[in-house]
Amino acid sequence: MKVAYIFNQPNAANYKLGTMILPQLEAGDHGVEVAGMFFFDDNTYILRKGDPTGERLATLAKEKGILLMMCDQCALQRKLAEGKPRDARPSGTVEGVHVGCFPDLYKALSPAGVDQVISL
Repeated sequence: MKVAYIFNQPNAANYKLGTMILPQLEAGDHGVEVAGMFFFDDNTYILRKGDPTGERLATLAKEKGILLMMCDQCALQRKLAEGKPRDARPSGTVEGVHVGCFPDLYKALSPAGVDQVISL
């Protein structure tokens, strides 16, 4: 089964991703294949360059082909992107992060054949 995670609740990336999901993925016992992760609001901060959890996640995402994407407007408001909504580029983030809106997420994940989207 392939899943995608949307981190939209406060502290979801730090707590649920950082202390549960990421360690399971690193250990190889998460139980499903993760195709992508989408970050909203302050959850985008986990993807700042130099953040220990974000750096671990970036390394894993590169190895396993996991999409890491931030909401463009959330990233712009937090100075983690440059440009404007629907035309933003990541800035000051870990390697491999994308910035976009739902249409961009759908387009990026469509070839992966995601079975379930989980909102945390």
